Amino acid sequence: MVNPTGYREVPERGAGLVCSWTAALPAGAEPFVQRVVPDGCVDVIWSADGIQVAGPDTGPMPAAMRPGSVMAAVRFGPGAAPPVLGAPADAVRDARVPLRELWGGAADELADAVAGAGSLEERRAVLVAGVRARAAVAEPVDPLVPAVVTGVAGASVREVADAVGLGERQLRRRSLAMFGYGPKTLQRVLRFQRALGMARSGMPLADVAYAAGYADQAHLANEVRALAGEPVRTLL
Repeated sequence: MVNPTGYREVPERGAGLVCSWTAALPAGAEPFVQRVVPDGCVDVIWSADGIQVAGPDTGPMPAAMRPGSVMAAVRFGPGAAPPVLGAPADAVRDARVPLRELWGGAADELADAVAGAGSLEERRAVLVAGVRARAAVAEPVDPLVPAVVTGVAGASVREVADAVGLGERQLRRRSLAMFGYGPKTLQRVLRFQRALGMARSGMPLADVAYAAGYADQAHLANEVRALAGEPVRTLL
């Protein structure tokens, strides 16, 4: 999300979280729509409409904000959300699901607590605390998550399956539950995010393509369009 929304991100550690964030659109502003691109993550987002779960996505998703609206959210890293949500990641893939469908009344209680806090920063803190409390009593993250995330960065799916002691079909089933999609799609999404980070740092796109593991710059361009729906330069 870009700064016209007043977006602010705070790094987080533990409970599978990578960050929390807030966004606010001034009352006098024009309605704003952000194109959200795949990152392998799952966000739990509070707004005046309640709390919803976002992602993981396999393509670009529009995120609309009305003038005067505010949001607070937490973001889980790849594979970390399912135990806390109480559902496999593929159950929320490419979807925006009310948290109450997964947590029942506990989701409404958390939404009320967040709404009752003072500033937007305080609301963010209440949401983070609520999610952390849920994570503390949840089942552990699938132990294969770190190995698969690390493995797909530099190896084929077959090599990753061999390394973790599973057949490719078994790895795919476990990956759907952990990440929301199979290991090949996870590989594409994480490579896209690495390439985007390099490009945003100022690295020339030809060098980005090589460093991120694409065949060439045309391959990079095609993958970015497939996953983000627009050219890489518009994402910088």
